[in-house]
Amino acid sequence: MSSINVFVSPRLPWIAGSLVGMGSVSLQIGGRRYRNSKTLSALIFSGLATSSPVLAQDANLYRDIETKYIFGFTTGSGIGLEGEKEFTIDTIGRFGKRDGHYAATETKYEFETTPTQFIQLEFGLLGATHNISGVTDLDDRRQIALSGAFGEVRYLAIERTDSWPLAVTLSFEPTWRRIDETSGEKIVNYEFETKINADLELIKNRLYAGFNLLYEPETTKAPTGDLEREAKFGVSSALAYRIHPDVVVGGEVWYLRHYDSLGLHDFTGDAILLGPTLYAQLTRKSFLTAAWNVQVAGHEVGEPTRFNFSEFQRHRVKLKLAAEF
Repeated sequence: MSSINVFVSPRLPWIAGSLVGMGSVSLQIGGRRYRNSKTLSALIFSGLATSSPVLAQDANLYRDIETKYIFGFTTGSGIGLEGEKEFTIDTIGRFGKRDGHYAATETKYEFETTPTQFIQLEFGLLGATHNISGVTDLDDRRQIALSGAFGEVRYLAIERTDSWPLAVTLSFEPTWRRIDETSGEKIVNYEFETKINADLELIKNRLYAGFNLLYEPETTKAPTGDLEREAKFGVSSALAYRIHPDVVVGGEVWYLRHYDSLGLHDFTGDAILLGPTLYAQLTRKSFLTAAWNVQVAGHEVGEPTRFNFSEFQRHRVKLKLAAEF
């Protein structure tokens, strides 16, 4: 019969279990060698028994996670459990223009509910802050205001299963604003954000890839009475890895295009933004998510500069706190 020699680390004796019954087997642990014997069998099965709880414990630690929030500005496909409710404070900060000082935030005070396993509903109010001075084409402004309201419907179109790692959700978010999110001036704005949110489970409960396709048309009535129409189109890609059962880290990249029309013509410029992401489960019913994107490339039509600070900003930061009940 053939002879098989195996070296097994003292920390991983269980890997020798598959060699039982394969002819003449010798086993070396550290500096000591064992051959077919009761001692060898006892060592193998002792290793298996010792390691099994460790493997089971690791599998139990990394349970299913809701992917909606783990990618930063990129939205995952998750819609939560049927009957689940959630209150969220979600702030996005935008910082940096070509000159002067620019800082603006918009915060969603959001209630979220999942009436069925395929539908999620969200609605709430918007608050905005602006601190602007010395920025070309923008008035100096320092203010805090209740800026509008929004709603969102999410539909789980493709559900992930044990044999199918991809999940896809469609989302529709109408928004009304009385304060312009960029300049802070009083306006009447209607926006209709439409997204395809998809994610792929690359390693079971550990590594995920996220993808978004964005179309965001809006109309704005300026203080002068002029009606402006514009649209934003974008795609994103993200990776998120669980370094701990309650902590997910990753990165994302966005490519965004701006148009002075509701359709995808009258192109005015684009930008590429990328940065790190973080998700942390604080308690069984609460979590935090954070992201930072920086504009690394961009172009304004008619301008020779390398960045696009007319439609976009240098930095954007996201911080979201949520509590389920």
